[in-house]
Amino acid sequence: MNLNKRTLKYAATFLATVFVTSGAVADNEVITTDTHRLERVADGVYLAQSTARIFNSNSLIIVNESDVLVIDSHITPTKARGLIASIKQITSNPITTLINSHFHYDHAHGNQAFGPDVQIIGHEYTRMKMAGKPLEEGTFMGGKARNLAYLKRLQEEFETTEDAERRAEIGAQAKVLAAHVEAWKEIDPVAPDVTMNDRLTLFRGSREIQLHFMGRAHTGGDLVVYLPADKLAFTGDMMLEGPSWLGDGYVDEWVQTLENLKGLDIDLMVPGHGSPFTDRNRIDYVQAYYTDLWDQVAKMHKEGVSVEDAAKAVDMTGHKKLGITRVGTDPLAVARMYQRMEGVD
Repeated sequence: MNLNKRTLKYAATFLATVFVTSGAVADNEVITTDTHRLERVADGVYLAQSTARIFNSNSLIIVNESDVLVIDSHITPTKARGLIASIKQITSNPITTLINSHFHYDHAHGNQAFGPDVQIIGHEYTRMKMAGKPLEEGTFMGGKARNLAYLKRLQEEFETTEDAERRAEIGAQAKVLAAHVEAWKEIDPVAPDVTMNDRLTLFRGSREIQLHFMGRAHTGGDLVVYLPADKLAFTGDMMLEGPSWLGDGYVDEWVQTLENLKGLDIDLMVPGHGSPFTDRNRIDYVQAYYTDLWDQVAKMHKEGVSVEDAAKAVDMTGHKKLGITRVGTDPLAVARMYQRMEGVD
């Protein structure tokens, strides 16, 4: 793959903003602020997505009778401040609680914007990661490097492009990305100050909010936030509509974790990226994908195939229900699975 194609592939995943399109929630109220699109997915519950065309995560806003609980704080303090300002446009209730679904930078590096009066809850593993050296985590360092590499590529393309319309488009993209790169300099990660292991239940007025650890999956400490009255689950990156990023994952345990998720009575799943969905069969599709992927990679690992060659050879195109159309997979995913096969936790 040449540099230009790699850049285009990265741009597609980095700059594209995916909004809710699911028919299950299409008729719900939508509020657009200066920075966010807030879609009501249940009574007093809003999916929050940044309107900036830049990589970010979903947040969930839960407005209770006398306070507000937020799940995931976005990718930078700047994005988090936009989220906080947007919340003020739908309620005057104070934000008292922030939950981190997991430790990854795009979900938890806005924590500092919420201030010391907001309680932050996370899994013990998330606390360990964020209280350690989060700015040295591979996920964060990789994201930072991609930002800089893509910004450089845009700047070079801007200088060499003669078409005025295309030049203006590139310039606008570069301006957004440059501001995003600058915002990363402010990040000073704040770890959860309340931790849990298997389950924690919060009662806020008449609302029950359950936090579940179903097992290791996307990370070692993924939380599912479940609202039993609404049969709604915020699944973070543990369960998206399709496969998640696997670079810190436990693919060998993920299928059972998703089986545990099926024990909840869920009508609507709100993932950490993308659109809410109602089709519980998606869990089966993703389980089948991870099972197939693990089996293929395990065979190549046993045969001594290199990570790079294995990543090129993996063929997941049989999983058409997940939209897989090309042979090959992420080398970071294969490298992580090789680690698990060699006993690395």
